[in-house]
Amino acid sequence: MKNLKLDTYFLENIDKKFYSFVDAQPLKEPKLVNINKNFAKEIKLLDNNFDISRFISFINGDHLAIGSTPYAYAYSGHQFGYAVPNLGDGRALNLGKLNNYYLQTKGNGITPYSRDGDGRAVLRSSIREYLLSEAMYGLNIPTTRALAIISSNTKVYRNYDIEKASIVLRASSSWVRFGSFEFAYYGKNKEKNLKNIADFLIDESYPHLKTLDNKYEELYFEIVDKTIELLALWQSVGFCHGVMNTDNMSAVGLTIDYGPFAFMEEFDQDFICNLSDKEGRYSFANQPFIAQWNLSVLAKVLSPIASEVMMNSYNDTFIGKFKKRYFEIIKNKLGLYNKTIDDTSLILRLFSALKSESIDYNSFFYNISCGKFDFLNTHQIKSWFKLYKKRLALETILEDERLSNMKKINPKYILRNYMLQDAIDKAENGDYTLVNEFLKIAHNPYGEHKEYEHYTKAKTGSEALKCSCSS
Repeated sequence: MKNLKLDTYFLENIDKKFYSFVDAQPLKEPKLVNINKNFAKEIKLLDNNFDISRFISFINGDHLAIGSTPYAYAYSGHQFGYAVPNLGDGRALNLGKLNNYYLQTKGNGITPYSRDGDGRAVLRSSIREYLLSEAMYGLNIPTTRALAIISSNTKVYRNYDIEKASIVLRASSSWVRFGSFEFAYYGKNKEKNLKNIADFLIDESYPHLKTLDNKYEELYFEIVDKTIELLALWQSVGFCHGVMNTDNMSAVGLTIDYGPFAFMEEFDQDFICNLSDKEGRYSFANQPFIAQWNLSVLAKVLSPIASEVMMNSYNDTFIGKFKKRYFEIIKNKLGLYNKTIDDTSLILRLFSALKSESIDYNSFFYNISCGKFDFLNTHQIKSWFKLYKKRLALETILEDERLSNMKKINPKYILRNYMLQDAIDKAENGDYTLVNEFLKIAHNPYGEHKEYEHYTKAKTGSEALKCSCSS
């Protein structure tokens, strides 16, 4: 990476009101925790002349790549349903673009958007984001990516304790959020500012819309469709984001801003993973409805340049389309491929049984994809299984092929919160073994990792391992 060059496409095409130039505030005695080598090589961040000290300096902000002009991005948002006009990258620095990915460090210090924060990230939250973003990639769920993580001897205060400061190097094809349009909507020249962001987004991420007369409405429609797909995929593996504020919603349908997230273990539609979410606004069951609500906010702020009636009309179809797509995925997870048969009732009965018997969501699907049914020993599940067997008799696919297909979409491993905590506990004592091993599992959640077989099951009391927004 000696001659690494980043381009400034964003700065050249976005009005200056949307960003601020910021200098990094390097950490003391930085050390490498982990590097995602395959991805780093894929985007040509790393080459055969890899220099670890130079790489650490690059992440830490001691060394700037050619062409890099670090900046923090301004945006607004609705947080827990309430409008907050002035947000932005409070602890993230954008370094520039490399092979279709914007590189960004999180934890480099105070920016103009830090508000009362110190601009730092701690090791535990950095490890969680680093591993989970790659786990979502391994599960084929659209997401931002992670390239590396460093720790340091810089100390920060969190929750009445002193912790190690850390930086994650992350990458995304776009950092444009619903909140980016909200920021453009507030203040003067809203039509001009909205068109600036929308045209930039279309040019970069939706180029097929550029010549359309109604390109802004079509842009909104595509954002709705991408959000539907994202939410269906989240729900299919029990992922709970925890903070689905509009500033945490991607305009290109990615999972962004990993904070108090969790994979649901024992099936419970009312599962809440965020300790700060006292009313359950962002519970597992509410996620699709919140996504639709966030899209209604987006329709409102886009109304100066697009038809609000057309946008809201399209958004009205969200829940119906989401349910259809979610149930399609669940049918595939169950090995039910006959599309002429309506399996809604069978799936709803399964969810009812999983909840009443407190059965682990992902383990259930993995086990039946292995042809294991000995765990189906409770009354409701047994009753459901009889119906399931009758339904399977209507499939024409061979059994071995059916099970093989199911194994490709039913992960053996998800990064459960207690797994991440095990990795954090070791890392805080200087042992990064589990961070490295869990990265391998994250990239291959459908494979065999014999040494870590015990992590395939829920751990008693692990649901209590939750985080808050302040984490």
